[in-house]
Amino acid sequence: MAFLAASFILAVTPGPGVVYIVTQTLVQGRKAGLASIGGIALGNLGNATAASLGLAVVFSSSSTAFLFVKLAGAAYLVFLGLKALKMRPVIGDAARVNHVSPARLFCDGFIVALLNPKTALFFAALLPQFINPAVPPLWQSLVFGCVFVSIALCTDTIYVLSAFAATTMMRRQSGWRSCGRYVSAVLFIGLGIYAAFANPRSAR
Repeated sequence: MAFLAASFILAVTPGPGVVYIVTQTLVQGRKAGLASIGGIALGNLGNATAASLGLAVVFSSSSTAFLFVKLAGAAYLVFLGLKALKMRPVIGDAARVNHVSPARLFCDGFIVALLNPKTALFFAALLPQFINPAVPPLWQSLVFGCVFVSIALCTDTIYVLSAFAATTMMRRQSGWRSCGRYVSAVLFIGLGIYAAFANPRSAR
C-alpha cells in the first residue's frame, strides 16, 4: 500500500510527461493525447528497467552523466517547441489542426520520458525499501516498475480526458485556432527550460 501511495503521488504530480500529453491533447485532440500516453508509458518503463539494472546508480554517483542526460531531455523539449512554431496556422475545421501521426507522437512521448533520469533516480531510491531479500531483486523491481506504469497510465488518461473536455470549449473560440501552435510552443520551450534547471525531486 505504501508503494501504491508513493507511485500515485509521483504519477499525478505534473512534470514533463504530464505536460507533454496535456499539451498534445489541447492542440491536437484526444487521439493525440492517448497516443502520447503510450510513448510516455514506454519511456517510464524504460527508466524503471534502467533503475532495476543499476543505471540509476550511475546517475546518482556521476553528476556529469546525470547532467548530460537531463540537458539532452531539456533540449529535446525545446526542439519540440520550435517545431510547433513552424507549423502552419490553423485554417478550417478543427479536426485538421496541425495533424501529427500517432506514431510520431508516440516516439516523441517515449523520448521525453526516457530522457528524464530523475524518474530512474526515483525508482532507485524507492524500490529498495520494498524488496524482499529472499526473492530475486531484479524480478521484484521489474514488477514494481510495471505497477507504477499501470498507475501512471490511469492518471495520464484522466489528464487527457480532462484536457479534451477543456479543448471542446476552447475551440469554440475562433482565436484558439490561430494561437494553438503558439500555446504549444511556449509550453514545450518553457518546460524544456524548467527541466534543465529543475530540482531532481520533480521526477515526472
